[in-house]
Amino acid sequence: MSEETLPDALAHAYLERLGVDARRGEVDSAMLSAILRAQTARVPYENIDIYRGRPPGIDPVASVERIVSGRGGYCYQQNGALYVLFRWLDADATRHVSGVQMTSSPAPHLNANHMGVTVRTSDGSEWMVDAGLGDGPAGPLPLTWGAHEQDGFTYVLGPSQLDPEGWRFEHDPRLSFIGADFSRAAATTDAFRAMHAELSAAPASPFVRQATAQRRVGPTVELVRGCVYSIVRPDRVESRDLESGDEWWELMIDHFELAYDDVPPAERAEVWARLRANHEAWEAAGRP
Repeated sequence: MSEETLPDALAHAYLERLGVDARRGEVDSAMLSAILRAQTARVPYENIDIYRGRPPGIDPVASVERIVSGRGGYCYQQNGALYVLFRWLDADATRHVSGVQMTSSPAPHLNANHMGVTVRTSDGSEWMVDAGLGDGPAGPLPLTWGAHEQDGFTYVLGPSQLDPEGWRFEHDPRLSFIGADFSRAAATTDAFRAMHAELSAAPASPFVRQATAQRRVGPTVELVRGCVYSIVRPDRVESRDLESGDEWWELMIDHFELAYDDVPPAERAEVWARLRANHEAWEAAGRP
């Protein structure tokens, strides 16, 4: 079976996990929104297995299996799963090489550190459908140039300076990264394997150095980054430090509803010890 062929039973299980009733051949803008908003709310953007030293793969069907099992993932799993679901629904879906520009990045780039997805609906309109940007948009954005207001946040789409056929996404400045560039050409899973290997295993990778879980519910971004739990809304940010491993794991398993209850107690303690050590080093450095 192809890595891009979603079995019917798995597709139905995925839609059940999302709580969405979707039928093949009926994907319009309302259905795009229902699916993406369910994914960003119910399937946390997370890298806990990478932080544990057990990085998952990025084949799309395996990513769906991971989500159905109760875990989440970062962009390659999140958007890879959405891509094969939309294809199973007979929608015109395409993956794109992208490069996310963080505040520490020197310049925009197209290095495949992000997988983008677009979907063209039956009326000919094209949409950016992205569950892999962490605190990015909760719903789809029409791929038209200009500012897009959504849930109290503002995003801007325009031409990319790196690909004359591609586009640039400018993030709301109140959130965690600057923006991202997207190549227009269709991409395959192989385009992302080398960067996934680096991001999921290299000691310098932020995904290896720090654990995170994030989800979007309308105007609310809820996230754990290291030992800090935050709720971000358009008008305010509320944050508090997590003080124990029990509290951290309870938040992951019971609150974010991630299926990490199989992690043995000794490993839970080891993960917390590393998180706490990083947190204390951050505090000692001045905690920006």
